[in-house]
Amino acid sequence: MEPDSVRESWANRAGEYSPAYYAHYGPNETSELIREALDAHLDRDAAVLELGCGSGRHLEHLAAHGFEDLSGVDINAEAFETMRDAYPELAADGTFYCGAIEDLVEEFDDGAFDAVYSVETLQHLHPDVESAFAEIARITDDVLVTAEIEDPTRESAAADPDVNYVDDETPLYYRDWGEIFTSLGLVEVDVVRGDRDTTRTFRVSD
Repeated sequence: MEPDSVRESWANRAGEYSPAYYAHYGPNETSELIREALDAHLDRDAAVLELGCGSGRHLEHLAAHGFEDLSGVDINAEAFETMRDAYPELAADGTFYCGAIEDLVEEFDDGAFDAVYSVETLQHLHPDVESAFAEIARITDDVLVTAEIEDPTRESAAADPDVNYVDDETPLYYRDWGEIFTSLGLVEVDVVRGDRDTTRTFRVSD
């Protein structure tokens, strides 16, 4: 699948795994892991960016626990409409950007955010846009958290063992996020392996 096709798949996502789908379930255990990782290193006034924020369920959890400076990026315009219905205060108080991650991260200044995190989002970036990972490291001033699927949760139907598909059409690329972000100069300080995701916390080295 080409990069444009991957982006289009998520920009127009409806039904299962859409913004409305996740808003229905609300914050979850991963929301708590993200908060705990940020709590360990940052004050409540830290500038936080979520990559692939969807309708904002993880950001809503942070807001409910006192984080005030929240931003999000998502490629699906419906995400922000759903957010306004599901989490109106977050939608009003936060700062949000609609577009592809690989395009938007280039526009932010170095160290623009005290913390950046993603939840099952970076795993969908096409190999042709992996330069975005260096940009993500660049805009992170202190803490980066990745909660991504790193290994198959079921036998891959694809010939390539490094990729699987959501609904047999949208690719999920398995990557070692520890290796990727430590190679970009970040220091891994914590790893939590769940049944589905591996949550890794990185710090920016001095």
